[in-house]
Amino acid sequence: LSQRAGALNSSYGQMWNAAQGALEDLLEDEYPTMQLRPQKDCLQVFQTLATFYLRYLKIFRALEEVYDRIVHPQKRRVVHQVLEGVMGRLVELKNEMVELEYSEFHYFDDILQDFKMTPEDLEVPIPRYFVREKMRALKAREKMLAHILAKGGRQECKIVSVPVQSMSVERALWLLQVSERARQGRLRARFMKTIRQEEQRRLQGNSTMLDPNQAATCIQKVWRGHRDRRRVNKECLEEMIFLGLQTTPSPAQLHAQQVESRRHCVQEEHEAEYQKALVSIKESVRSVDGPDVKESLHKQIRQWFIELNVLKVAAEFAAKEEEREKKKKLKREKDKKANDRKKKKGKMKGKKGKGDTEVGPFFLKYLYLQN
Repeated sequence: LSQRAGALNSSYGQMWNAAQGALEDLLEDEYPTMQLRPQKDCLQVFQTLATFYLRYLKIFRALEEVYDRIVHPQKRRVVHQVLEGVMGRLVELKNEMVELEYSEFHYFDDILQDFKMTPEDLEVPIPRYFVREKMRALKAREKMLAHILAKGGRQECKIVSVPVQSMSVERALWLLQVSERARQGRLRARFMKTIRQEEQRRLQGNSTMLDPNQAATCIQKVWRGHRDRRRVNKECLEEMIFLGLQTTPSPAQLHAQQVESRRHCVQEEHEAEYQKALVSIKESVRSVDGPDVKESLHKQIRQWFIELNVLKVAAEFAAKEEEREKKKKLKREKDKKANDRKKKKGKMKGKKGKGDTEVGPFFLKYLYLQN
């Protein structure tokens, strides 16, 4: 069993690698490095979109198969992210094709022939994990519906014999007219009530909430359609088996179904172990590595503060040095200006000494006394 499980794991791993490689090639083709000229031919644009759509569809089928069968929790999470991205791109391409052709039905005959695909391959399968991963919610919903039906009950109508009374034609016509007028009046009142409700809903801000009766009717319609389709499919399968047009499942098919159900059980077990391991590993890291991590963080914070203080002191020292340099520069400029003024005064005195002697006040006094 372990060897078979290993072989299955390796086969699904190879399928995953192939799908991932095809996805990388597709992305290179869809988003080339060289900028291409925009296409103006609608047919050519549709051919390009349809080609991408079919290639994405093949990748989607492969990834959905891998996600449904692989049992490794971390790998399933990675595949799930890629699968959701591929599904989103499929929806975008479908929307672009609808906007291009104004139709939801397209013809892929030549493209199918190029890819060697059949029309059945165009059907987009509903991912199986949509139902399996919400099984608890679906079972709870079914249980609630069964409880509601059991509580409400379907009372059988009892047939009561009523004596027949003869009446005239005029009386019968009068009764028919009264009932018909009452029916028309009820319809008219219901119609006017709907109009008033729509008007109130429009005045209240375009509310899209349905009336409880309308909501219940919609839910009943969808549920009854699903139930009847499932019943018809089951009856059709039984009829085909009875007529010999479809055989019962072979032993190989039964064995494949058993393997699939077994792998689903293993997936659930591994997922539970993974969730428990997350909690236990978190607690072990907190108890064992927590003090060391805390001490290292404290060291880092202290180092940050020391570096910040050093930078702050360095910035203050640089500001003081810059201010001191500015003062020195201003002082040098003042001294230079003073020296220049002194040199100019000395030159002026030299010029005066070479010419006429300047007559001072003492010389005038001397001349006055001589006279």
